[in-house]
Amino acid sequence: MTLSPQEIKHLENKLHQQAKLIERSMITAVEQGRQTVAEEALDPADLAVTAYQKEMLFTQGTTGADQLSLIRLALERLREGGYGECMECGNSIGRKRLEALPWTPYCIECQEKIEKGELEPVAPGRVA
Repeated sequence: MTLSPQEIKHLENKLHQQAKLIERSMITAVEQGRQTVAEEALDPADLAVTAYQKEMLFTQGTTGADQLSLIRLALERLREGGYGECMECGNSIGRKRLEALPWTPYCIECQEKIEKGELEPVAPGRVA
């Protein structure tokens, strides 16, 4: 599959927009995490809620960092000419999949194998 220059530019713009969204989300999560402070006066239920909120914010940050890694990898592959090829098998990643998940490093078949535990992901971070 060969992407036209317009398709490449469109996907590159989507990648940059998604990266900005994630970065803003991560900054917000950090700010909220700083505001969530357990005080001695809190009862056990309040402490549990506070701990849960901190865990959720940490998970958001980790997921965002993983997705940012995949976006940076996709932008690098765009520059180097390997974008749109599965990093596992080398086959083309479908246009619809790239439109939905422009940062994905895997074709749908390899992604399913990774999710089933049949393959180890070769890209950094979580799988898309």
